[in-house]
This record gives sequence, C-alpha cells and structure tokens, in this order.
Amino acid sequence: MSKLQAYIDERKELNLQELVELLKIPSVSTDPALAGDVSNCARRMGELMTEAGLETEIFETKGHPIVYGERLEAPGAPTVLVYGHYDVQPSDPDDQWDSPPFEPTEKDGYLYARGATDDKGQFYALIKGIQASREVNGKLPCNVKVLCEGEEEVGSPNLDPFIRKELDRLSCDIVFISDCSQFGIDMPAITYGLKGLCYLEVFVKGPSTDLHSGTFGGSVANPANVLTCLMAACQGPDGKIAIPGFYDDVRPLEDWERAMMAELPFDEEEFRKSVGAVKVFGEAGYTTLERKGARPTLDINGMISGFTGEGAKTVLPATASCKFSMRLVPDQDPDKIATLVSDFLNEMAPDTVEVEVRPHHGASPVIVSRDGTAVKAAEKALETGFGNRPVFVREGGSIPVVNTFQEALGAESLLVGLGLPDDNLHAPNEHFRIVDFHRGAVTMAAFLEEYGKGGD
Repeated sequence: MSKLQAYIDERKELNLQELVELLKIPSVSTDPALAGDVSNCARRMGELMTEAGLETEIFETKGHPIVYGERLEAPGAPTVLVYGHYDVQPSDPDDQWDSPPFEPTEKDGYLYARGATDDKGQFYALIKGIQASREVNGKLPCNVKVLCEGEEEVGSPNLDPFIRKELDRLSCDIVFISDCSQFGIDMPAITYGLKGLCYLEVFVKGPSTDLHSGTFGGSVANPANVLTCLMAACQGPDGKIAIPGFYDDVRPLEDWERAMMAELPFDEEEFRKSVGAVKVFGEAGYTTLERKGARPTLDINGMISGFTGEGAKTVLPATASCKFSMRLVPDQDPDKIATLVSDFLNEMAPDTVEVEVRPHHGASPVIVSRDGTAVKAAEKALETGFGNRPVFVREGGSIPVVNTFQEALGAESLLVGLGLPDDNLHAPNEHFRIVDFHRGAVTMAAFLEEYGKGGD
C-alpha cells in the first residue's frame, strides 16, 4: 500500500479542498427553499465522481436527484456498490454554532460544517480511495458502482423505487457504506447492527383559537397539558417504554454480544462528560453501551405549542404538537410499532380534545454478517488505513436502504465507520477529524485491493 499511501498523501490538500467545496452547498433535503442547492450539490458530486474516474449519470426523481457512477474493468472480480448521501440535516439552531454551518472551518485538526461527517465527508473519502486505487494501479482491482442519493435525511422516499427499477444496473456482491462511526479515536469499527426507526407526529386540538388562560383556564382542556401527559404515559421513569405490546418482538441480546460489548473500552464517566449530562439514564438491567446500540428507545424530538417568545403571555393554546421517534431493534416492525403507538395515544387521550397521529418515515432494524470474504477484507483494510484492527459494534442510528439492498439485490452491507461518536451529527458544530478523512481514502483503496484478491 506504500504507493497508494503516497498518492493520497500527495493529494491531501486538494482532496480536502474538494470536500470543503461540497460542504459549502446547503443541501438540506427537508427544506423546499433549498431544493436548488440540493440539485447543485448533486451536479457537483457528479462532476467530482467523473473526475475520480467513474462513468457518471444523474437520475432525476420525484424528489431530489440520485447520482450514479461505475467503473467495470475487472472481469471475474467481485463487484462493490458504494452507497452514500449528499443531503444534510438542517443547521438549526444556528446561534449555537461556533462558526457558520456552511462555511467549513478547520480547528484543532477537525473540519467543522454541516455534513462534515454525515455523510459528505465519509462518502467523499471513499471516492478519493477509489480514485487513488485506479490512478496507482492503472485500473480497479474490483468492479465498482457508486450510488449517492439526496434524500437520506428525509427517509429516502425515492431510493427504494429506483433500486427496484435498476436491479441489473445495481447488481453487486457487497454494498460498502461509511455513514456510521468508529468506536473511538484511533479505534476503527465495523458495524454489524443498526437500529430501525419509527418517526411519528401527534397533534392535539382543543378550542378553536388561543384563549386567555385566566378567563378560560379550568373550563376547557389545555392541549399542551394533554400532550405532555400523553407523552409522559409512553415511558416509565427508568426509560422503559410503557406502550402495550411494544417489546413483544424484541430479539434478546445474545450472551456473546453482551460479553463482547463488556470487553470494549467504554468509560461511562467519560461518556457522561462528553455529552454534558448530569447522569446517564436508561432502561434498567442494561449497560449504557447496550442501551445505545441494542435496545429500543423512544425520544421526543420537538414540541410546539402556545407562546414561546420573549417575556410572558398568559395564553391557553388552541393546539399542541410533538414529533417523536422510536429506535427499534430486531425483530421489531416499524409499521406495527406505529399502529401500537397510535392506538395507545388515542386510547389514552381524554374526550375533551381531538388527537391525530401522523406517520412520517421508518426503517427496519438490521443485523449483518460478521463473517465472509468482504468482512475479512475490511478488517485488513481498516488496519492498513488506521493502524489498528477494528472492533465490531452495534449502532443506534438507522440507514433505511440497508434492508432494501438485502431484499432487492440480495447483497449484504458492509458498514465501515470513519467518523467519531462525538462528531455532533444532526447537532450544532458537526465536525470530522481531518486525518480520518485521509485514512478513509486509504481504507477504501486497501479494501478494493484485498477484496479483489479474495481477502486472503
């Protein structure tokens, strides 16, 4: 790998500058006002993939474009499908960023920007690894296909139909994804489990308009009061979810998994300090690491009601709403969970208000193999790129398309995290360690070489 390492080292500044250019584009897929920026990001990603040696095409969808590229020049060798996304989360609250979210800033060895680690930085590291492999070797040791979407942060509504329509184009032996994390600094990881997702929004409607809380308080139900009671009823004081039937399909943790997690160098006190919590919290009978990666959860993501401006306004709000998500584990089904939760909230609601539960998007949980040629190749590649053998972990996040790849293409996904757990993805001051961006490129190039020769 010395030639590949040298090639990537020589291009470090150029590669980083190209990433900075991508991060300047506010490709927030959930904001209609930024649809033009999302399209511009797809176009620029396509140009950069072409420059990396891929034959690239952009496919329009009912939503945001899909960027596809391929280089098929290794007859008889396996085919790798690299997946990533160029869309990003909204940047708010903007006043909590130390630097503007779409003005990438280098600080203490990290690059700060929205999308730095989720997923532009991680995905683009893979593209640079593909380019390095081809430039140094003259051709790729594996057949490579690349799929980059612009709707991952809104549930990938148009990706599933695209995959099922383009089965021949996307056929592959393994899917390579870097949209997760290492276990810690200089501790690369292969993720073998992802949580699923069920995202809902509940609306509570009371009077026809906001009312004076002094004149009308106590005579009509307050939707905000009702909503807080409803959401509190969903969860017990120790974090266990109180919705009947919620745990019926939960697959228990295996003894070997618990033993493996217990052996990982996880410091609970350091974790507590890193997130700024007073104490850790969660379901009784499980460690913090088990709760994070392998037990179901329910969390309120946002609430809206009444007066929230400066000063005081004695108002009894007419409506209240709440967005909340449940992270699921094998073998929970997001549609079944949505029905259970909706039924529970409607049954618990008093007859003094109207309640509506709306589903947003969901994803099934994932468990992938820890064995096989591709996994062995990834282990060697990560050791080459990062200097350490990887550990195996389960992750609390969700990547909806992993199940589609398995069902439609018959291909398992290889989840190789390049970021760090505290990179603040989805939060202010998102960042990506610059050295890991370059290490990711080396890892991708090394994987293609190892996988191309059978991982021996």
